[in-house]
Amino acid sequence: MPLKPVAFCASLLTAMFLSTAVSAEHHDPAYWAEAEHRSEANKHRNQYRNPAETLAFFGISSDMTVIEVWPGRGWYTEILAPWLHHGGGRLIAAGWPADMGPEWRLNFRAEYNQWLEDNQSLFGEVKVTELGPENHWSIAEPGSADAIVTFRNVHNWLAGDYAEKAFHAMFRALKPGGILGVVDHRAKAGTDLETMKKSGYITEAKVVELAGLAGFVFEAGSEINANPLDSTNHPAGVWTLPPALRLGDEQREHYLQIGESDRLTLRFRKPIDADDREHCSCQEDPLSESP
Repeated sequence: MPLKPVAFCASLLTAMFLSTAVSAEHHDPAYWAEAEHRSEANKHRNQYRNPAETLAFFGISSDMTVIEVWPGRGWYTEILAPWLHHGGGRLIAAGWPADMGPEWRLNFRAEYNQWLEDNQSLFGEVKVTELGPENHWSIAEPGSADAIVTFRNVHNWLAGDYAEKAFHAMFRALKPGGILGVVDHRAKAGTDLETMKKSGYITEAKVVELAGLAGFVFEAGSEINANPLDSTNHPAGVWTLPPALRLGDEQREHYLQIGESDRLTLRFRKPIDADDREHCSCQEDPLSESP
């Protein structure tokens, strides 16, 4: 029996409301942080990594072109990719180069790329690029990204002595006015360089310095990812804490009680009138194809 006009309109309005509600829900990164496609182990880490609050602090929206630098096994990718896909944005994953060892890193890269391919219906098409030694510095077309995010990676670049080049590569890939969001393990103020390289913790001042050398302007810091229980002084550096727990069963419960590391959360901006080349203090163009 056909619906009466009033009943039909009510049904149509209900359907429209439900569609809008679902759509609005999918445009919220908090929804994807708790979504069913994520493992319970990964969702457990939300309490330490605060993804929705962190992305909001960075000022990232779901219609942007975003580069995630060194996504590792994809903890943040599984939030960013569907969020951007549903919001009309785009994710570029600038990962480890194919010629960058050791073997575990290459295995992670292969698994990550296959994972993206297997989940295209959820993630959309994620473009994969590379960043790292010796000559993989073009992570995207110059001036093409609205925002770049990198989580717990700057300390690795510092230890590898190519942090300056990495920041310059990110600077070049961003549009004028684009956002750089950085999260990393936070060293105590005044920590010396060698301790930073060995411990995996890096000072806020060092990150600001490296970003400034590339031309970025520091905008703000946040305590979203702070952990006051972390002394930052551990036998195996930051890897003593979860999720690495490098000491195995030795004081395991103690380190689990501390939780993940104390983290800096910093937002930078590429100036509107930026000239990316005039800020680099490297001896040669870091984006050159020569080693």
